[in-house]
Amino acid sequence: MISIGLVAGSATIGAIAWSGEVLALPAAVLFPTLWAFAPNRLVAGLVALAYFLAVSRGLPVGVSIFYASDMWVGLGLWLAASVLFVLVHAVLWTRKSGWHRPLRYALAWILMSVPPFGIIGWANPITAAGVLFPGLGWFGLIAMAHTLSAMTTRAWPIVALVIGAVFAWSYSNWSEPRPPKGWIGIDTHFNYASPGQHVGYAQHLATLALIQDAAKVGAQNIVLPESALGIWTPTTEHLWVGALQDLDVTVNGGAIIVGAVGYDNVMIEVSGKGAHIVYRERMPVPVSMWQPWASGGATAHVFGKPAGRFAGTLIAPLICYEQLLVWPILQSMFYEPSVIVATGNGWWTGDTNIVAIQKAAARAWAALFDVPLVIAFNT
Repeated sequence: MISIGLVAGSATIGAIAWSGEVLALPAAVLFPTLWAFAPNRLVAGLVALAYFLAVSRGLPVGVSIFYASDMWVGLGLWLAASVLFVLVHAVLWTRKSGWHRPLRYALAWILMSVPPFGIIGWANPITAAGVLFPGLGWFGLIAMAHTLSAMTTRAWPIVALVIGAVFAWSYSNWSEPRPPKGWIGIDTHFNYASPGQHVGYAQHLATLALIQDAAKVGAQNIVLPESALGIWTPTTEHLWVGALQDLDVTVNGGAIIVGAVGYDNVMIEVSGKGAHIVYRERMPVPVSMWQPWASGGATAHVFGKPAGRFAGTLIAPLICYEQLLVWPILQSMFYEPSVIVATGNGWWTGDTNIVAIQKAAARAWAALFDVPLVIAFNT
């Protein structure tokens, strides 16, 4: 019964913490406790599995929409995606008390934060640092790391009470990260029949109309979602530069640049003066975009530039999947950017909470480092 309760509790915690509401993220602090006090390694693995599956519960539906397949394909990838998370937590579990559990859990979340395990390091409880310790930056991250480790000790009830008090204070003083003055993120609602479909001429014109409307109300630096500019070519550049000639705006738009063996998922800066690449995505979605075993997929610039300059401002760019991970934002924050720019294309997510979870994670990181945030999604 205890084992069943631990597994059920882990699933409940995962579902609550990663509901898409940023202020629910601290519920994930309880996961290390359930993992640490599992009676054996098998149950510890099941606790990790239940947590991960609950967090990523939207994946089967999203995969079935993306690939236009039945639900079995989505269920298969859902389970496959959990393997690394479960493996790390099962291997590092120990029945020894004292310093063993805190150290083992610290190693677990660190492994799930950085490549190669961190490539599928979703749902990391460390993300809650921004809600519990807003504005404290790296010190807040360290405090969160100590909190998670302390939750694996017998003193966890005391730690939980302290964290509850901290959360109550944070909740009562919470304010959403906002864009800087003159900046705006434009959400769009363009539908795609398949993953291979790209922006057509009519969609370019519709997007330019949105730019014009934003300029009329005083926006100067405008962020568009991932893929908003489609395949970037000299023709596309000519269209956009020409259309922006009479507007005092600078646009950051998502696009893909096709190469000899694949493509780059990028952010492009474009204005009436010209265009250039701001950022190349470090971690595209594994399997659906990043396919290192084959040609034709997106390139992962894991060791690429983690910050870019847009409209004369250093930004921390996060494209879609990168918002679910830990290392991309931390890598970017080493450069002390002035703005976090989070974009995505969630046409394939259906009625799931995948996009809401991405936005919640971006808000948490922006709050932790007290950095303005601009979000733009296509849904």
